Amino acid sequence: MIKIKRIYDEPSDDDGYRALVDRLWPRGVSKEKAQIDTWLKDAGPSDELRKWFNHDPEKWFDFKERYFAELEQQRDTLEPLIENMAKDITLLYSAKDQQYNNAVALKEFLEKLTEAKGETDSLPCR
Repeated sequence: MIKIKRIYDEPSDDDGYRALVDRLWPRGVSKEKAQIDTWLKDAGPSDELRKWFNHDPEKWFDFKERYFAELEQQRDTLEPLIENMAKDITLLYSAKDQQYNNAVALKEFLEKLTEAKGETDSLPCR
């Protein structure tokens, strides 16, 4: 199961594999407090795309299309997530907007990837 959570929220036992998916480290959060398993900087949208989007709901569908194209070009970056999809994973983000952010889009991308490859158990692990 893929969950989404703000990095500022308290970690919990049911988070499973915790991955920060922002390009920039969140303000005011120490590495100890974050309790992440990995920081996938390159899984976040490019600086250009992030600045263009600026969490504008009217740009959401265009943002996802562009972001998915970026992710397609760097699927190897997502390998730690793909390898852990058989168990719970939590995508961590720092944006205030809980509905329109890269973690929401990344979750959708990963779910589509899973659907395209069949059940989670059949995803290739390296």
